[in-house]
Amino acid sequence: MQNDVGYTRSGDVHIAYRVFGDGPRDLVLIPGTLSHAELFWEFPINQYLLKRLTSFARVIVFDKRGQGLSDRVAEQTLEERVGDVRAVMDAAGSSRATIFGWSEGGSMSLMFSATYPERTSALVLCGSFASTKAEPWAVSPEQWTRFLQRVESDWGKGVLVPFNAPSRRDDAAFVQWFGRLERASASPGAILALMRANYDIDVRNILPTIQAPTLILHRIGDKTVPVESGRYLAQHIHGARYVELPGDDHLLQAFDQPTMDLLIDEIQEFTTGARTGPEPDRVLVTVMFTDIVSSTERAAAVGDRRWRELLDGYVGLARQQLERFRGREIDVAGDGLFAIFDGPARAIRCACAIRDAVRQLGLEVRAGLHTGECEIAGPKVSGIAVHTGARIAAVARPQEVLASGTVRDLVAGSGIGFDDRGSHVLKGVPGDWRLFAVASI
Repeated sequence: MQNDVGYTRSGDVHIAYRVFGDGPRDLVLIPGTLSHAELFWEFPINQYLLKRLTSFARVIVFDKRGQGLSDRVAEQTLEERVGDVRAVMDAAGSSRATIFGWSEGGSMSLMFSATYPERTSALVLCGSFASTKAEPWAVSPEQWTRFLQRVESDWGKGVLVPFNAPSRRDDAAFVQWFGRLERASASPGAILALMRANYDIDVRNILPTIQAPTLILHRIGDKTVPVESGRYLAQHIHGARYVELPGDDHLLQAFDQPTMDLLIDEIQEFTTGARTGPEPDRVLVTVMFTDIVSSTERAAAVGDRRWRELLDGYVGLARQQLERFRGREIDVAGDGLFAIFDGPARAIRCACAIRDAVRQLGLEVRAGLHTGECEIAGPKVSGIAVHTGARIAAVARPQEVLASGTVRDLVAGSGIGFDDRGSHVLKGVPGDWRLFAVASI
């Protein structure tokens, strides 16, 4: 992938852009409220989005004027922003592309498609709307003023997360990252100017003029832009295909991987006529399984409601540590958590951090770790290494992080200490396995 940042001029303004992949068709991504051509694409779920999209398209991304690495200009109109899209396409050598806009990037996408139908091969919108002030969204001036006051007072602290991604509001690592994105993307004054301008934009009148094949995606429980806004777009754009996705979070970065795969599958099928799904990869990973010790007895002792609170707390703390140590959550089932890592030392430190963090909840956990080749296809991870990691966790003692000999050998020289737990037979896994408990990190 080309990962260097280029600049093009749109009038007197320099617009930063990047090109990823070399697929047979072009796809231009038009971001929502925030953009940063470098930081934005460092986030794992955004990297996954790029990986999937570049399997069938050349992907062009850019920072809107006033944001990220583009010139920080305060005054801007929808017409100027549409001109920026054309300038980026020209600079990237794209004569015709699928325009994919999400959230407030939808109005730019609609305006561009209506203005330049000869350069729009298809239009894709996700979580978008035609107007903020009018039905079906209809945010009152008083509501918008209160929202802007909150944005101004807490900008740079992840202020948009509770509004746009309520499921992640208690995820400290996510909020911290998003606060960094807020600060890097725009100053408080610039973002307020943009939001005030967005409140006045109304593209309802141009919907009947859209000629490009159009796909509209919207999460059914979207807490920011109601699903009725997506339905309105579909009803007023001739021939539009409309798909509702599960979930409540508006923010694209808060999509879980299964939902992201659904979104990308729809885009791929719409633009290419085929849906292949994520390509399976065989890669070396470290698998980690954790579960709560004596969970059945504890649940019976505290009752269903308190147990659910404890489980939520346990999962929330575990996810903070996964973010910290670059782990990828694969599954949470009951009190069991399954994650993978691209390095065994990080997996060990993450397991120990989860063990230590949940003590504040009065819980004890055990963890099992193994490194081996797995097949990864989108959200699914499979292979004998997965079964081995699960079986190692099953024989771990309370508060113990238990690792295979493979893991121990791979972290030699890291300073991590182990106690030999001897040879074990793991149910359903051939051979004898020498296991080691983490003694120090």
